[in-house]
Amino acid sequence: MNRRGLLIILSSPSGAGKSTLARRLRDWDPSIIFSVSATTRAPRPGEVDGEDYHFMTEAAFKKAVNNGEMLEHAHVFGNFYGSPKGPVRDAIIGGKDVLFDVDWQGAQQMTNSELALHTLSIFLLPPSIAELKRRLESRGQDGAEVIDRRMQKSWDEISHWGSYDFVLVNEDLDATEARLKSIVTASRLRRTQQPGLLDHVRGLQTEFEEGEE
Repeated sequence: MNRRGLLIILSSPSGAGKSTLARRLRDWDPSIIFSVSATTRAPRPGEVDGEDYHFMTEAAFKKAVNNGEMLEHAHVFGNFYGSPKGPVRDAIIGGKDVLFDVDWQGAQQMTNSELALHTLSIFLLPPSIAELKRRLESRGQDGAEVIDRRMQKSWDEISHWGSYDFVLVNEDLDATEARLKSIVTASRLRRTQQPGLLDHVRGLQTEFEEGEE
């Protein structure tokens, strides 16, 4: 019985470990596809269309949104970003899991989409606000001003934890990774992900009725 793929949504405030866990999840199962977003911003040096992003004109992007071709979309710092629906739908029908690293707004749009039946949403919480700030600082990627902005945004992200299927407190990365794998493994066995079950049960029913004759 072939299964349907999962639309895996992974969200968290910046610094809670989302990118690291997404990478570990794909290392664990390379068949998991990372969704390639569409954007109206210009390609940066070295970026490849179709691999890093699907680069689109603003007119083409807005047309795709109006035609219902985006699972989710947002306007960020003067540019549009979104997730094309077609490749995701085809992957799910073909039994491939698709991983999304999105915020709560993107997650909400996906869980309200036509693919809602196949979504698995997971939110990562930090063990404390102090630890969240320490992790941002230890990365050494951002200055104090950027870190302050990320910290101010973090509570808005955290406040939406209740709309997710699963919530994990990422205190220990290895332990959280193990729980994440368990959630994905179990979710692959959901009734909705096994389209062959109905025919199998019908076969059992026929076999049962024939045995009574």
